Amino acid sequence: MKRTDWLIGAVAGAVLAAGGITAAVASTGDSSDSSTSSASSNAARTPATSSADAGFARDMSVHHQQAVEMSYIVRDRTKNEEIRRLAYDIAQTQANQRGMMLGWLDLWELPKVPPGDPMEWMDMSGAPSAGEGSLMPGMATNAQMKRLGELNGKQAEVYYLKLMTAHHQGGIHMARGCVERCEVPVEKRLAQGMVESQESEVKLMRDLLRARGAKP
Repeated sequence: MKRTDWLIGAVAGAVLAAGGITAAVASTGDSSDSSTSSASSNAARTPATSSADAGFARDMSVHHQQAVEMSYIVRDRTKNEEIRRLAYDIAQTQANQRGMMLGWLDLWELPKVPPGDPMEWMDMSGAPSAGEGSLMPGMATNAQMKRLGELNGKQAEVYYLKLMTAHHQGGIHMARGCVERCEVPVEKRLAQGMVESQESEVKLMRDLLRARGAKP
């Protein structure tokens, strides 16, 4: 079995497992809480707008959206099935995770647009940006996204792999921040899963770059 196929299966399994998460556990309490808890106590466990839980859900949703866009762009720019499968898997995984995080914000009745700067929940507001469109660590600039849409074949593959490697590295940094700071158990587990799956994908993308004679 190719490493790509193994990785796709593993990540898909993680997404399916995450899909079983219900609204009942999307709070700072765990699923063992008594069913007799009052509405007021449930409200008390709802994350605050400025919390790491809310900040991670908002910021990572934006971060994931760019990865989805980038992956669909490269699928239209190459016929290489290995890259197309990887891009499709990344797009589907991150779209599903994004939907979960936006769903939690709805349940918590919190705004999806941050009241302040991105990354405030990690004490990183005001950090230097790579350029327009790069709102958080690892995100591509508008110019880089435009360039990806202009390339074809091997050139598009290499550029995508480099952009997505940086994107994943930024995402891993953010997910680790949630593992350390978030209080909602199910969100911490999702963040840890992101760290593990994206670290595996980074290793795979480095191999794919080497196979194309490009430096990781």
